[in-house]
Amino acid sequence: MRILTGIQPSGIPHLGNYFGAMRQVCELQSRGESFLFIADYHSLTTNPKAEDLRARVVNLALDFIACGVDLEKTFFFRQSDVPEVCELAWILNTVTPVGLLERAHSYKDKIAKGFAPNNGLFSYPVLMAADILLYRANLVPVGKDQKQHLEITRDIAIKFNNEYGEILTIPEGYIPDQVAIVPGVDGQKMSKSYNNTIPIFGKEKEIKKQVMSIVTDCKGLEEPKDPENCNVVALFKLFANEAEVEEMKAKYRAGNYGYGHAKKELFDKMWSFFEPMRKKREELAANLDYVDEILRKNGIRAREEAEKLMSQVRRAVGLR
Repeated sequence: MRILTGIQPSGIPHLGNYFGAMRQVCELQSRGESFLFIADYHSLTTNPKAEDLRARVVNLALDFIACGVDLEKTFFFRQSDVPEVCELAWILNTVTPVGLLERAHSYKDKIAKGFAPNNGLFSYPVLMAADILLYRANLVPVGKDQKQHLEITRDIAIKFNNEYGEILTIPEGYIPDQVAIVPGVDGQKMSKSYNNTIPIFGKEKEIKKQVMSIVTDCKGLEEPKDPENCNVVALFKLFANEAEVEEMKAKYRAGNYGYGHAKKELFDKMWSFFEPMRKKREELAANLDYVDEILRKNGIRAREEAEKLMSQVRRAVGLR
């Protein structure tokens, strides 16, 4: 089985990124042949500054390797190191109905949020389809917000195969039964869009400040509190075992335990949890040539895989 995941280099990773995607990528490595790429072509749809994009690509590579990507099990590469993906995207564009793309929720949502409506943003699902189909991926982990894009990929692949023969592999989506719900400091879903994130890497003082800013109610130190409706407890559950969670809940109900105490416990638990990853990231950051070489070599290997499919696609559509 071949598993494929693409991640946009969109900035500093936060708890939502880790428990939503990063941990999942690492857990799936043992279930098959894993392909993980940094989606730098996709990032161009929002017109980032060139220097910012290059820095984000490097930082994302550091983050994922530090968080457990096994370089013996996973092809980890830059999307742009495999230009065949753009060639396949163009060919897929020629069989993709405009109406299919007009129904994409992601495009509508981004326009509603004020993004400039460029064609790259509109045809994003076609490039995503090329990413998946190029490597004959069988399984694609997706969040609920990306589920429609995978359905579009399947529709495009079926249409292509009906026209040119059974060349493209029809992928299946993978949505875990239980996905950790990670609230931001304001109680909404943790997201860079809401500016409510807690980073997993960074300076201790700055991360602690974010944790201490988590929104709670106004109950005083002496008053009993409700642990079932508290952002601090919800985040604490991500790091603590069952006994530790129950102990914190008991403190809430007993009173004489302030939210500041709970936030301090949360921070200590979180800081300790990411300590080994933080150290590994620091080691990698001190040897960026090594990281770049990993991406470069894996890009060559990924391109070899891509060419196997593209030779079939070109013949099928009548190109050289």
